[in-house]
Amino acid sequence: MKFSELPLNDSVLDALDAMRFEECTPIQEKSIPVILEGRDLIAVAQTGTGKTAAYLLPVLNRLSEEEHPEDAINCIVMAPTRELAQQIDQQMEGFSYFMPVSSVAVYGGNDGILFEQQKKGLTLGADVVIATPGRLIAHLNLGYVDLSKVSYFILDEADRMLDMGFYEDIMQIVKYLPKERQTIMFSATMPAKIQQLAQNILNNPAEVKLAVSKPADKIIQAAYVCYENQKLGIIRSLFADEVPERVIIFASSKIKVKEVTKALKQMKLNVGEMHSDLEQAQREAVMHEFKAGRVNILVATDIVARGIDIDDIRLVINFDVPHDCEDYVHRIGRTARANNDGVAITFVSEKEQTNFRTIEKFLEKDIYKIPVPAELGEAPEYQPKNRDKGGKRRGGNKPHKGGGDRKRQRKTN
Repeated sequence: MKFSELPLNDSVLDALDAMRFEECTPIQEKSIPVILEGRDLIAVAQTGTGKTAAYLLPVLNRLSEEEHPEDAINCIVMAPTRELAQQIDQQMEGFSYFMPVSSVAVYGGNDGILFEQQKKGLTLGADVVIATPGRLIAHLNLGYVDLSKVSYFILDEADRMLDMGFYEDIMQIVKYLPKERQTIMFSATMPAKIQQLAQNILNNPAEVKLAVSKPADKIIQAAYVCYENQKLGIIRSLFADEVPERVIIFASSKIKVKEVTKALKQMKLNVGEMHSDLEQAQREAVMHEFKAGRVNILVATDIVARGIDIDDIRLVINFDVPHDCEDYVHRIGRTARANNDGVAITFVSEKEQTNFRTIEKFLEKDIYKIPVPAELGEAPEYQPKNRDKGGKRRGGNKPHKGGGDRKRQRKTN
């Protein structure tokens, strides 16, 4: 379906035309009419499906056509991370180019000037406020933010916000909102805690659910079945001759990101790190260096990585197996974009085998297993069904120690 076939006004369509947006994605086709009707909505769709436009376009359409109070906050978009808030803000600028709609992005950072700019936007009453929960509450607690006229309350990546512990913050913000409002919630998954949140803040919502799409065919997928303490050795082997121009390495936690980054720097690799302990200015500097090609390898957590929007990633490495299929698809979807080819490699330790097998079943294919380099010693067999039986020992976590699996012996790194 084309955007021109939806009941969007000329100002919105002009902006889409200027941005060369013609065809709707499935989530946009299903969500936009529901939001234009004024119904509450819960939509389940993974990142990369065009969900930002799915809620911004109909809300902008209604803000420009219907009567809303001037100099008041009319819409709040909640996002889990600064990076996503900035990304939404950038799209907002493009979509609202031909409309007299104001917006302000409200997210954390130690910049006092930034805080004052946010305060000014909130006080004057920007039509659309794009905010992270913690920073919006910081402004609310200071007493100058009026949310009593908000007509649209949008939660983007709601599951990530709950994973990050923002449930209480969201419920606190809801207390400031009028009961008569339209609430829209987007989530990549639908666990019980999301259903509970929906029951608490949505009113008879319509539901739109898209199946998680499979990764693009042009992504070459492979895996190393290895011991935990062989993973850094595999990276050393992969990059021994040449480092691809753009590499993202995903790790399961910020502690792991720091450990991997430190180890790669010791290998004299040109590496940057992205995690929630970094200040906003540090994150932006790292992203700038990565985009400019002065940093080849970016080590990142899932949460932070949701704000990374770079088309020419050549290689994605999952240092740890993702927690679920959606995260796997999202991670490897960072590569093979904009008609480029890409490679995705996953390191599968003994304790991660069953989880990885779940991902293979979802993909409906066996991912090719690359033999571990001989100099790293023997690797475990891929036996995901038997992993939890018999209490097998795992290899050590430190790459310089050898840790056996029953009678097997391995060389040290």
